[in-house]
Amino acid sequence: MKKIMLTAAAVIAISAVQAFAQDNKDTKEPEYEFTTIKENPISSIKDQHRSGTCWCFSALSFLESEIMRTKGYDNVDLSEMFVVGKSYHDRAIKFVRLDGHLNFAAGSSFGDVLNVIRDYGIVPQDVMPGLNYGTEKPEHFEMDAALKGYVDAIVKNPNRTLTTAWVNGLDGILKAYLGEAPAEFEVDGTTYTPESYRDWLGINPDDYVSITSFTHHPFYTQFPIEVCDNWRWDLSYNVPLDELMEIMYNAIDEGYTIAWASDVSEKGFTRDGIGVIPEDDAAQTSGSDQEKWIGKETEKPEEKTVAKEKTITQEMRQDGYDRKTTTDDHGMQIYGTAKDQNGTMYFLVKNSWGEAGKYKGIWYVSDSFVRYKTMNIVVHKDAVPKDIKKKLGIK
Repeated sequence: MKKIMLTAAAVIAISAVQAFAQDNKDTKEPEYEFTTIKENPISSIKDQHRSGTCWCFSALSFLESEIMRTKGYDNVDLSEMFVVGKSYHDRAIKFVRLDGHLNFAAGSSFGDVLNVIRDYGIVPQDVMPGLNYGTEKPEHFEMDAALKGYVDAIVKNPNRTLTTAWVNGLDGILKAYLGEAPAEFEVDGTTYTPESYRDWLGINPDDYVSITSFTHHPFYTQFPIEVCDNWRWDLSYNVPLDELMEIMYNAIDEGYTIAWASDVSEKGFTRDGIGVIPEDDAAQTSGSDQEKWIGKETEKPEEKTVAKEKTITQEMRQDGYDRKTTTDDHGMQIYGTAKDQNGTMYFLVKNSWGEAGKYKGIWYVSDSFVRYKTMNIVVHKDAVPKDIKKKLGIK
């Protein structure tokens, strides 16, 4: 989640690989060449840096594109840390009510963002940047640990009866790290509250639906995806895999973007901005977020050639989920489609790792990867084809 400069050794290694590829161009497949098919508007690339807040960065990026689509505003930048603070507040209360039997960590879900905006509103980034701890980018490990230690102590309940002070203590920690959420603020000379700003932007959380595709629940019903980050137990509509893909392609074709939750701990999800499912798709994991999912920058990069991919089935998706080889690693935004020189379809994906990779913060993720590793998506309900909406009972 940070911009990382390649070491001199890595640069030399890359040069050597490129030279070798040139010398052997008759026996090597060509590198990826993409042609964009459809590209919907997105806001600027952000960097979540050392924080587990991809769910918030990607969901707000998705909503910023929605504001562009509906209002034509191209300069809206929403505050991630306003959402993170309210989310932690709500989660702490639920954690204590459940005597600690709830995930309490940095990760969360797209539904969490929509719930926060519904209940509290939203503010611009410059009103609450949330960097009260002396760095220019998010650095949350200390804050995460402090909050977890605090709620663990409250759950132990030394007084046997909770005091009326513990929530204020929690909010004090959040305020120290993220700053105080404003009750009022000005934008272009107009005074707003978080709620009135939400309404002025036209964000209605009820317009958005979460959709997934697994066989351990009936299709055309709703269920809470059983992952720890879905701590609010939000529901997703369940559809067959081909219909999930139909929804995604229809959304892009009709001018919508998609909030996309996926597993990225795959060999085919590379540091150079490619996401594929090669026939040899052994998982790789390492350190923290970008490094954790796609390896350290000191690793010798592989030569990137057009991969021969697996054919993905509904059964493969379910097996990955059941055996924990597909988990909810990362949230991103899908905003377009492209094809490579062989005609293989890809989705254009906006990440939140700054201008990382060959495409400066953008990943090209294949149809096969999306079929296999999507946990769920959030789209505007009008992006769902009418026949599928009818099956799901979406009005």
